[in-house]
Parts: sequence; structure tokens; C-alpha cells
Amino acid sequence: MLTVPVSNGFLRNKDMTGKLQFGPRHIAWLGLSVGVVLIDQLTKWLVIDALTLYQRISILPIFDLVRLHNTGAAFSFLADASGWQNWLFTGVAVVVSVGITWWILTLPREGYRVLGLGLALVLGGAIGNVIDRSLYGYVVDFLLFHYEEWSYPAFNVADSAITCGVVLIVYDSLILEKRRSPQQEP
Repeated sequence: MLTVPVSNGFLRNKDMTGKLQFGPRHIAWLGLSVGVVLIDQLTKWLVIDALTLYQRISILPIFDLVRLHNTGAAFSFLADASGWQNWLFTGVAVVVSVGITWWILTLPREGYRVLGLGLALVLGGAIGNVIDRSLYGYVVDFLLFHYEEWSYPAFNVADSAITCGVVLIVYDSLILEKRRSPQQEP
């Protein structure tokens, strides 16, 4: 395993090595991120190729495939802005992606599988949406759940990966971190 010393960062617990590590587990996490990006981009390419803008194909009574272009963030936040938001969201996603990559590469070898999985999913999703913003100026959304007149905002594979990843990171932080830390006696 290749290790490179790094400075002591904040929010590091005693298990963190403070060293950049590049071993099989780190390759697996980064490989998962690449897999998310590939699946995300392939599904978006298929949607772009098969559907026109706003076209819907009913799959189930509560689920449609639809082609939408989202210039905003989650739930189309700031979608009506003049275009500056695309650069903001792209810049934030790039900075976050670099930070997550660093975090993955400094994870200890043992005891952080859920956190590594969550980080890898968020990283892959963030990169998938950055690719869209860079190529098209918007994110392609195509999964639409609905019931009668109600519908959940359309989303894509990258959004799903980010959501699942955040859930795993929060679970690791709230539940698993307590198990890794020894109980403090009064």
C-alpha cells in the first residue's frame, strides 16, 4: 500500500491515520464511483437518444420515464436563475468531489466500510451531474414517480447515488461512530 504523510486535519478521530493511503479498498471505493458515473451517463445518453424534451413513457401506474433538463439544484432549486447557478453548482461539486476523494484516500483500512461506501456513492453522483452541467449546461433528469395529480421531482441515477450515499454517511456518523469510539467514563 502506498502511503503519503498528510497534515493533521480537523474532525479526525483517533483511528484516522493522517496518511494518504492507496490500497485495494481505496481502489474499490474509487472504482464504485467510476461505476456510478458510467451507469449515470449511460442512462442519460439512452434517455437523450430515445426521448424528446418533456416526452413521457408510462412504465407503471406510479412511474414514468421522462426527459427533463434541470438547470437548478435538487428539486429544481434556482432553476429560473439567469445561468450563474450552473457555474456555482459545478464549482461546488468539483470542490466537494476533491474533498471526498481525499477523505476516501485517508480512510483507515478497517472499520469504515459503510462510510467509504457512502462517500463513493456521493462522489460518483456528484461527478455524474458535473459532467452533465459541463456538457449541456443542465442536468438530465428522467425518473418520475407520481400519483394522480401529485408527482415527486424527476431525478436521475446520480441523484439516487448521492441520496443513498448521504444516508450511509449519516448512519455511519450517528450509529457506527459510537460503536467505534470507546465509552467515556464520567
